[in-house]
Amino acid sequence: MAIDLSIEHVSKRYRIRNPESGSEWRRRFFPAQHDFWALRDVSLQVRRGETTGVIGPNGAGKSTLMKLLSGITAPTEGEIRICGRLAALIELGSGFHPELTGRENVFLSGAVLGMRRREIAAKFDRIVDFAGIGEFIDVPVKWYSSGMYVRLGFAIAAHIEVDILLVDEVLAVGDAAFQPRCYDRIAEMRRAGTTIVIITHDLAAVERLTERVMLLDHGRVVTVGPPQEVIATYRRAIDGAREDEVDASGRGERIGRSA
Repeated sequence: MAIDLSIEHVSKRYRIRNPESGSEWRRRFFPAQHDFWALRDVSLQVRRGETTGVIGPNGAGKSTLMKLLSGITAPTEGEIRICGRLAALIELGSGFHPELTGRENVFLSGAVLGMRRREIAAKFDRIVDFAGIGEFIDVPVKWYSSGMYVRLGFAIAAHIEVDILLVDEVLAVGDAAFQPRCYDRIAEMRRAGTTIVIITHDLAAVERLTERVMLLDHGRVVTVGPPQEVIATYRRAIDGAREDEVDASGRGERIGRSA
């Protein structure tokens, strides 16, 4: 089967500036910055029409991987190859102009995401209906609630005709009534053959929507495999970390009492 997304030995390094020190001796002998590797030697191939999940704790490198895949930044090492038209659902509504109305922002954001004006006009009613903000569509978005804001952002992004969709922590947008619509829309795109990568902490969504999962930790790949197996591995790691924390806090109490 054709490969839509190929990540080959990708690493990403950031240069982190060290805190200023008042000591001239320290400034002379210690570097002003140090290297931080957000990703190290990550490889993954996503087949055409496949839905793949990426999970891991905070700081695992998930958001960095999303930025690399969406072209926001470039890898320090390795190569990423993308076959087809790609769109990323990252910060919903981040491109909205607060002084423009919802209607104007639909056309503006749609154009930024690569949609032609005719395509936006043809999907406009569906977008507004999906977002559930019909009577407020001609109100400046600066007056929208946060829920209305992200619902409109998701509705626009979810109606783009793309080959590859990247989803980063946006499936939980809106209220409990709106979330099932997000899941249903992703499922529709899956059935239509869209290649999807979902990066999230929502393990239930990963188990429900994906066919394969990659677990990251400290920027490295721990394992790749079927959702249930990888999620079980992740949960065991979480439980082990919690037990270590409990043991450490217990030792601290005993030491404090004995002292």
